[in-house]
Amino acid sequence: MTGIILFGSFAVFLILGVPVSMALGAATMGTILFSPDIAITTAVIPQRIFGGLESTSLMAIAFFVLAGNLMTKGGISRRLVDLANSMVGGVRGGMSLALVLACAFFAALSGSAPATVIAIGSMLYPDMTRIGYPKDRTAGLLVVAGGLGPIIPPSIIMVVYATMTGASVGDMFKSGLAIGIGIMAALMIVVLFFAQKEQWPKAETRITPKQFLVNTVKAIPALLLPVIILGGIYSGILTPTESASVAVVWALIAGMFIYKELSVKDLVPIILDSAKGSAMVLFIVASSTAFSWLFTFSGISSALVNAIVGMNLNPVMFCLIIAVILLIFGTFLEGIATAVLLVPVLWPMAASLGINVIHFGMIVCISNVVGTMTPPVAVNIFSAASVTKLKMGDIVKGQIPFFIGYLVVFFAVVFIPAVSLFML
Repeated sequence: MTGIILFGSFAVFLILGVPVSMALGAATMGTILFSPDIAITTAVIPQRIFGGLESTSLMAIAFFVLAGNLMTKGGISRRLVDLANSMVGGVRGGMSLALVLACAFFAALSGSAPATVIAIGSMLYPDMTRIGYPKDRTAGLLVVAGGLGPIIPPSIIMVVYATMTGASVGDMFKSGLAIGIGIMAALMIVVLFFAQKEQWPKAETRITPKQFLVNTVKAIPALLLPVIILGGIYSGILTPTESASVAVVWALIAGMFIYKELSVKDLVPIILDSAKGSAMVLFIVASSTAFSWLFTFSGISSALVNAIVGMNLNPVMFCLIIAVILLIFGTFLEGIATAVLLVPVLWPMAASLGINVIHFGMIVCISNVVGTMTPPVAVNIFSAASVTKLKMGDIVKGQIPFFIGYLVVFFAVVFIPAVSLFML
């Protein structure tokens, strides 16, 4: 009865259009008030909410969001695009390769899928379509390549996952870096195939070694950001939170004093936008803590674990089933909301089968990114539509071959744990 009330009320609130964070809290309160099997007061809700935020790792989220906004407004993303274009822009379909590479560069700075789509799309899409690249294919590639944002570290969803499971943020980032490079390579292979098949444009003017050197020098301050973030974490000198805060300082210095595209008056709206974005994520994490605690307290979690164990599933089949479940949830829930709702339920089951916490984390993170590319939620498609002014149907049609390439890497992660673990 408790499980029916908890998940039933949550589903009803979502159908009514209640925000996820509020729906989680309201479902928790409703279950405590009306379930005959629960003998506790609603005072436990604020206790669990505040307890869920008592983690220094969660502070990294706010700093990563702020650093990403500073980089977008400070001219860093444009230097990365110029560098990417000078590296791969000389072959047929070269600007599409540059788009993938630029998304990978920007992903290593922002950790956000929609931010990557908007930042890179607004700079490359108009020029690409103007010289003859197909609009639907270009927009579709932008949607899928933008999905590198939460995979290539730093990644907000990886920080959230590590906070909930006790996994090492550094190990999550190492695994995400390797998988992100694999996804980038898969997308580039698909691009090269369709560039030849559909005769996409080829750059008429080659980038000279001198121009390449100039673009590289201009991009050095931008490229130092992932070095600061990842180098600080992997070396053990900085924690993820400290590394994120140092990245904010460097992004501020680069934007204001090196590229000189940020002014003091720009800082107030940037800080306000970052505060709103961080608050949204943290509110979901906080309310989900109370929800998942009640799920465990009521005994539903242990019953599910026992049921899964009783099915005698091997780890591979379990991972496949969970991947499909996460893909389904990702179509109608935002990625972080899906993670904070399901990880506390699913991780004990995975642990009981001996599944590595990093391997399971990669399945969670990548499946949630796939949700950003699939309607009806599809924040990447919405972001691409705002940049390209195309209909969602055209974008979805154009993204299909790239989406398949993305899924190939995803299911390689599901079936082959070594793909997630070989860098650890």
